Amino acid sequence: MVISQSEYYISPEEYLEGEKVSEIKHEYIDGQVYAMAGASDAHVTVVGNLFSLLRNHLRGSGCRVYMLDMKAQIEVINRYFYPDVMVTCDTRDKEFEYFKCYPSLIIEVLSESTEGYDRGKKFASYRHLESLQEYVLISPDRMSVECFRRNEQRQWVLYPYEQEGEVHLASVDFRCAMPEIYEDVILVDENIS
Repeated sequence: MVISQSEYYISPEEYLEGEKVSEIKHEYIDGQVYAMAGASDAHVTVVGNLFSLLRNHLRGSGCRVYMLDMKAQIEVINRYFYPDVMVTCDTRDKEFEYFKCYPSLIIEVLSESTEGYDRGKKFASYRHLESLQEYVLISPDRMSVECFRRNEQRQWVLYPYEQEGEVHLASVDFRCAMPEIYEDVILVDENIS
């Protein structure tokens, strides 16, 4: 969540050095830094569940799963974001200690304050990553997973998953039942109006 903005230009190098010692995480957009707020119990639990499921699935594959504190660099448009979950299978990413440049999968867990941004401007930024095959948006309070998958024509196609279905993330050949993502999460009763 964006809560504050600096008043002057910061170079990418200054940003990266500052993040090493900052007690607060910041996202970086073309010379400006934006502080991030904390997340809800449901948000953190969904992220943890996804990290565990993907880590177990990808063990020994050469792919790496990151959560919360690893940045995605979008160099072509001068941006750094902290995806909730990110997977990279590209060996070139081993050379970067504090960010990754070639993710194949990025997952964001939505919140009321960031949903519009995650669906709009952030997704538009992530689309500049040539390596990105899937961008996934997950509701933290009801069973809803939206997977945007890049097809062979380089167009993004939505694959929605709801309720008790099986989620498929083709970029890493991963499948799981929806309740596994939401284990230990208190969901909103959708029957209440």
